[in-house]
Amino acid sequence: MPSNAGHSSDAKNDKNAAPPLPAPLAVPVADSHTHLDMQSGTVEEGLAKAASVGVTTVVQVGCDIEGSRWAAETAAAHDSVHAAVALHPNEAPRIVHGDPGGTSQPPRAGGGWSRQGARAAGGDAALDEALAEIDRLAALPHVKGVGETGLDYFRTGPEGKAAQERSFRAHIEIAKRHGKALVIHDRDAHADVLRILKEEGAPERTVFHCYSGDAEMARICAREGYFMSFAGNVTFKNAQNLRDALAVAPPELVLVETDAPFLTPAPYRGRPNAPYLVPVTVRAMAAVRGTDEDTLATALAANTARAFDY
Repeated sequence: MPSNAGHSSDAKNDKNAAPPLPAPLAVPVADSHTHLDMQSGTVEEGLAKAASVGVTTVVQVGCDIEGSRWAAETAAAHDSVHAAVALHPNEAPRIVHGDPGGTSQPPRAGGGWSRQGARAAGGDAALDEALAEIDRLAALPHVKGVGETGLDYFRTGPEGKAAQERSFRAHIEIAKRHGKALVIHDRDAHADVLRILKEEGAPERTVFHCYSGDAEMARICAREGYFMSFAGNVTFKNAQNLRDALAVAPPELVLVETDAPFLTPAPYRGRPNAPYLVPVTVRAMAAVRGTDEDTLATALAANTARAFDY
């Protein structure tokens, strides 16, 4: 889910209408982060639509226990789907404290926590139990990543930070022990995320999903060898910091994602996102980097395969 979501509507767009198919990419790429369980239509329909425009692989990301199980099952059933499993940063405080922030999440088709809303507090033991299930799922061969995990200070207040940090540190350990990529959700928490990665020792392959930092943070990530995955918000008018970061990120560390159904790229901002819209973001990224889309797509495909070891 988005690290710096900026969902707004455009009066000219029907917010319920799916954007049109973009022109296909000549070089196939992967959507490095999506939530098929929150999108309309069947998985098969979504994958076919994406493949028709050159998006031939997706990484399906879990945000809670039920969603992570669904991700693992979906990856097992489809060769073009790889799974990442985790407790979202906002999930850990809900498990420990109930729902201290009173937040709600968008409806999802395949997972549970957004439909359930606030739940009874379970304490540290409940978080340990949930982490044990993530650990079990992370061992599966078709699960290629542990995430999205990290820190989110936008939706969770100070009372939830301890649970978030404990969960994040546990996910780092799980990823390292199983040799899986770590997929990071970082919202309004750059310094603490980088600090904890340094303290714990980052896994060999670490991905900042929906990269939300600036150019200076991109240089830090580059020094550490962290992948930076850019979503549709790199096209937003108010996101010059993301374009500046993309411009300085090493080509071998750049990924592309949708984070669908969130962060639909311009000119379709506010309408439903899906993996088939990756080409829109790829072309915008190529313009920022001053390269042609085939060269960028070739790098993106290779980088994603290397990041997730498939």
